[in-house]
Amino acid sequence: MSDEQTPLPPELSQEEPTVLDLFKLATRDWNSFLTTIRSLNDAERLAEVERAAVEEAHHQAEVVVEAESGDQGKGIPWRMLGAILLALFAQLQLEPPSPRIPLALGLYALALGLALWAYFVNEWRLPSLQPDLPRQDPMTLRIIPLLLSAVLSVVAFIDLSNDLFTWHNVLLWLAAIGTFMWAMWIRVPREERTPLTPEARRKASIWIALLVGTAALLLFFRLYRIDSVPSEPFSDHAEKILDVYEITTGKTLIFFPRNTGREAIQMYWTLLMATIFNTGFSFLSLKIGTALIGVLTLPFVYLLGKEMGGKRVGLFALFLFGIAYWPNVIARIGLRFPLYPMFVAPTLFFLLRGLRTRNRNDILWTGFFLGLGLHGYSPFRFAPFVVVAAFLLYLLHAQSKGARKQAIWWLTLIVILSVIVFLPLARYWMENPESFSFRAFSRLGDVETPLPGPAWQIFLSNLWNGVRMFNLDDGEIWVNSIPHRPALDVVTGALFVIGGVFLLVRYVRRRDWRDLFLLAAVPLLIMPSVLSLAFPGENPALNRSGGASVVVMLIAALALDGLVTGFGSGKRREVIGWGLAGVLLAASSFQNYNLVFNTFDTQFKAGAWNTSEMGMVIRDFRAKYGETDTLWIVPFPYWVDTRLPGVWAGVPNRDFALFKENLTDSLSAPFPKLFIYWPEDTEAEAILKSLYPQGTITRYSSKVDPSKDFMIFFAEK
Repeated sequence: MSDEQTPLPPELSQEEPTVLDLFKLATRDWNSFLTTIRSLNDAERLAEVERAAVEEAHHQAEVVVEAESGDQGKGIPWRMLGAILLALFAQLQLEPPSPRIPLALGLYALALGLALWAYFVNEWRLPSLQPDLPRQDPMTLRIIPLLLSAVLSVVAFIDLSNDLFTWHNVLLWLAAIGTFMWAMWIRVPREERTPLTPEARRKASIWIALLVGTAALLLFFRLYRIDSVPSEPFSDHAEKILDVYEITTGKTLIFFPRNTGREAIQMYWTLLMATIFNTGFSFLSLKIGTALIGVLTLPFVYLLGKEMGGKRVGLFALFLFGIAYWPNVIARIGLRFPLYPMFVAPTLFFLLRGLRTRNRNDILWTGFFLGLGLHGYSPFRFAPFVVVAAFLLYLLHAQSKGARKQAIWWLTLIVILSVIVFLPLARYWMENPESFSFRAFSRLGDVETPLPGPAWQIFLSNLWNGVRMFNLDDGEIWVNSIPHRPALDVVTGALFVIGGVFLLVRYVRRRDWRDLFLLAAVPLLIMPSVLSLAFPGENPALNRSGGASVVVMLIAALALDGLVTGFGSGKRREVIGWGLAGVLLAASSFQNYNLVFNTFDTQFKAGAWNTSEMGMVIRDFRAKYGETDTLWIVPFPYWVDTRLPGVWAGVPNRDFALFKENLTDSLSAPFPKLFIYWPEDTEAEAILKSLYPQGTITRYSSKVDPSKDFMIFFAEK
């Protein structure tokens, strides 16, 4: 039967059905609703109905919130207060150097018992999830831009050869992305905004001021002492700086194969930072670049929190993520690590909002950030599995009713767009499969070393160690963590445990797929660390599990928001609730400050070699004699990377190494000559004395640590 022949439902048989009639029909029988709208043939009427649907959905959510409020506002929420105090005390027992695990478990059991009691009597609840919108994807597209995108993608793929970006293949690639977005983009009716009342404007101004103040604090945490924390580079930094330098020589690579292979975003981003801040090919350029990547992550953390619980949850998630030692350290280290959470945050935000609002444009942005993230840091290669898991959970739950075919369509769009964005790496992968996959398979399999045991046993052990990292032990990798302490501070750790339990209970009661997805996303996002089967000692690793930090902080923020709400309504109670939140956030800030700028800084200085001081010697030699060709460093096992002193001296493309068996090669070089060597390398010293009897020996006293002194042998003639 055609649409024109379909009879209208009885309640819509009148000449002018009301907006409420249309909304009721839309929620009951979408096909009849579409038939009715087509019969009205009025685009403005359709937009009005959609706005009414949105307003009604939000009204229903408000009804749920009011129903959940229960006894809030009556009496002291002693169960909630007891639960948070016990949880804080429990997490405090897990702090180093001597965690008391049995006591912590007992206290956590009591805390969760009180927390669940508070939950079931409506004293401490999570903020309500935003309602799903009954929007339908029209499943339309623009055929000419789509065909053009297909052609451009093929041509770009062919042109993206020899592992090189060129101006023409980059233009083709960007055009392919743009035309696909154009082909699939849909026009969404804009919601009419009601003019703000003076009181609403006042509240909005206060909120903006709060966000600005929070942003200023978080910028402090990300950028304070960026020149000195961490203090020294290590070998990976030498590789990165050489990669960045080689871009300026014409090697505009898609994938940088040096040091088992690295994706490209950090290299080009660092070059941009070096140009803007005039910091050259330096450790500081790397650190500024990654710290700013950490800053760019913050708005998406706020938006994700706002999507999952409202703007207050967004603020708390933003604050907790911005001050936390975990994301702060991996953003400061100067390597690709913060690119993992940087792309996880927008991918999850647009994915969750897109599925809730059934907005195809958000789905397109999901595909864009998913594909772009694959150019960032290799652990993000697990993100497609997280996206697929989200769609599977969505399809298996009632929220997808009436939109399951659309969900398959949306997932298809994500796959296609992410592949187009991934196109340069796809071409490199096709041409160099071993190089592209070596890093991942060297950890997952026996490519580099045999597995130390049965794979399934190592996986289960790694998974257990991975889930313990948040509240107990974050591993032993000292260059980007504080070994063997919880990845979370005391406050965030306690809130994370309670928030996770609340999500599980609410899922059992409400069956909303988003609750289950947040819980599942945490173990999924730490998989790049867990799957280090060949090197289980590298798990847990804060860098390879960094994407999980976004979701972990969000779960903690949900619990904190519920804590504020638990004091009830009324100005006095709201002040108390916000005051308690402020105390907890202040305590978290002080601990995280101490962890980053004292504990981590001290530990890193003790472990890193003082290549900066050697760089000063090289600079002084060049200033006095005009060149560095007759200056060498004699390598010694487990000592300095002989490329790094040159980086400090502004010579990023030279390895100063001259092995002691080759010291005689220096005889042909002109004077003066200078050799730096390890104090315990008596063999090198003896050789130099025999080659240059008139040479002088000086011990350089390190300002960092006497154990890092080094010897200088100088021969003037």
